[in-house]
Amino acid sequence: MSSNALYTDLSIYYDLMCADIDYRAQSHSVQRLHQLFGNGGRRHLDLACGTGPHVRYFLDAGFRSTGLDISQPMLDLARMRCPQAQFSCQDMASFQVDEPQDLITCFLYSTHYNAGLAQLSACLASVHRALADNGVFCFNAVDKRHIDNRLLVRHSVTFEDSLFSFGSGWHYCGEGEQQALRLSIEKTTAGVTEAWQDEHAMVALSFVELEQLLQPHFDVQVFEHDYERITPWEGVTGNALFVCVKR
Repeated sequence: MSSNALYTDLSIYYDLMCADIDYRAQSHSVQRLHQLFGNGGRRHLDLACGTGPHVRYFLDAGFRSTGLDISQPMLDLARMRCPQAQFSCQDMASFQVDEPQDLITCFLYSTHYNAGLAQLSACLASVHRALADNGVFCFNAVDKRHIDNRLLVRHSVTFEDSLFSFGSGWHYCGEGEQQALRLSIEKTTAGVTEAWQDEHAMVALSFVELEQLLQPHFDVQVFEHDYERITPWEGVTGNALFVCVKR
């Protein structure tokens, strides 16, 4: 399958694939970080917004929230979930906004969808241009040095008389600036199982390299990947939350 096949042909199943994600906790955590580090504004843009679950929680919290994604089928579902929000089909590496944003988010490690360091650098520059003074860019990331190719996260859910089993895991060859997100879906209906495999090329970098890319544009704070409490990153785990205030 092509790199976008999963999100084009199987967009209707995306929310099932992410059924184990606590969107509410993630959204509320970032809202707290915005209160601590942001400019107090309520204009919000969610990059790689998918079907809009995070946008929904930001709208409910009083933000003027918008979303951006490269997949039109995903955005069609987002508009159904959040009819009062504005959505645009753009590449996060080169997006534009109609007005400055106070908060830009990118959840679910989606900054890694920039396939290389050049694209990621372009994305960070686009974010910087789009932010208002003292605006915040908040996202999570994984350090390539900590990736364990053996780890695979799985969960199952029943939907319309079918059992779906989803798997996802990082894969890094040990060198270079590319890693992969490997995804699998199995759908079992009346004892018959169909299976899909997909792989997305993503940028690989260490947190040292990431901070070097961020420093020219932002004041950077790094926190443990914990949406229940705000704790400075201790440099041990391989994933973290980045809070970046526009200079």
